[in-house]
Amino acid sequence: MSGLCTSLLILAFTTSSLADVGDFTPCLQFFYRSWPPKGLAGTPICQRYNNTYHFATLYSRTRRSPWLSAYLYTVPTGKRPKASWKYEPQLAYPAADGNMMPFLPGPVDQNVVESQAVELDYINSTYSRGHLNPSLHHQTYQCRSSTFTLTNVVPQKKWSNDGPWENLEQTVNKTLAAYCLGEAYIVTGIIPYQKDEHWIKNRVAVPEYLWSAYCCPKYNHTIPNRLKDAFPTFAAIGRNDPNSTEEIVPIDKTAKKQFRGYDVRQMSLNSLEMYLKDRFNTVVSVFNEQCA
Repeated sequence: MSGLCTSLLILAFTTSSLADVGDFTPCLQFFYRSWPPKGLAGTPICQRYNNTYHFATLYSRTRRSPWLSAYLYTVPTGKRPKASWKYEPQLAYPAADGNMMPFLPGPVDQNVVESQAVELDYINSTYSRGHLNPSLHHQTYQCRSSTFTLTNVVPQKKWSNDGPWENLEQTVNKTLAAYCLGEAYIVTGIIPYQKDEHWIKNRVAVPEYLWSAYCCPKYNHTIPNRLKDAFPTFAAIGRNDPNSTEEIVPIDKTAKKQFRGYDVRQMSLNSLEMYLKDRFNTVVSVFNEQCA
């Protein structure tokens, strides 16, 4: 497992920068075998912070939220950075250089408001800002800070974000840190409602479920029996609505009241892709040859 944050420093700029929205070319290193997930349509964003690429996001302009984020796991160090929320200028202005920028005090540029979620969307809503690529899964302060862009978050219920889903992120962190010997590729995304989409302030689409999967081709084969199914791939789906049906993720009736209905179900990569195919009505492949 690499001890450094895996990112790519941009050493030169041109008017036809490769970081143009619509192209994953500059950040293919965040995908297993440089192969982005197949089956989902959206706007590719190579997430650049301080002239360095840190991860990749497939974004939905109409939903003003991401379909998925892909990144390389590195063992975290230090404290979680203070949340300094950012936006993507290139979604509003195609000629922008591609660096995410912090929201400044005062009114937000109307082109930015129209092109993506802004802080006001989440204020006084009943949803928290749920990271797809969590700061917990990165080592350096800059890598962790780069995850605080609103193009990397979705409306997530607090008791999912601070409960079972956070437990999943912690479990993945501990498992990969202990047993993954090479690169660990993680993709985390969302599953929309089948009908009757939910929105915050009629602007940002709310997912019904979150999902996550990792691919660790090189791992310690002396792993405990309880983790035999966690390598080389692992997947999970988490509830974001306590009123959703239980076909995909059952509810643990014995869970603490505040967490009840926000369960996370661990599963195989095959099972995850089956549920994605069912909801999106198309074959969705998360990793090249299923991380074979």
